[in-house]
Amino acid sequence: MSTRPTNDSADLAAATEDGGGILCVRNPDTHRGWNGIRYKTGMAAKNVGSKKLSMNVATVPPGAVAYAHIHVDFEVMLFILQGKVRHEYGEGLQKSMDNQAGDFIFIEPGVPHEVINLSDTEPVIAVVARSDASEWENIVDFPSTRRPA
Repeated sequence: MSTRPTNDSADLAAATEDGGGILCVRNPDTHRGWNGIRYKTGMAAKNVGSKKLSMNVATVPPGAVAYAHIHVDFEVMLFILQGKVRHEYGEGLQKSMDNQAGDFIFIEPGVPHEVINLSDTEPVIAVVARSDASEWENIVDFPSTRRPA
């Protein structure tokens, strides 16, 4: 499995407002990084106790690539807020789909994919929702010619 960001559960919980049945992370500025993507602290098992969902905001910097990986046994939905992105996907990453601000994207479990920001000057910003409360624990690397040795 890939190297995952380390998160101090106490820090994540401290940033979470518990209203007794409704929890809130207000305009977070804490960021974590993984695989070339920056994440605003969102909601997951570690800070809201969710059992089946996680959600955050991801930023793919200008010209960056989130190297090929597979989501094991969970679904992902994205909404592109800003920028243009290409997903190369499938066996051997032979298929591709370009998306831009306003697009919704669904990635089935087990589909290998690599995420490429199509701009050298603008970030891609997306809301990311997963049917896995652990966020990164069930992601595995997939071979990519772009991945540094």
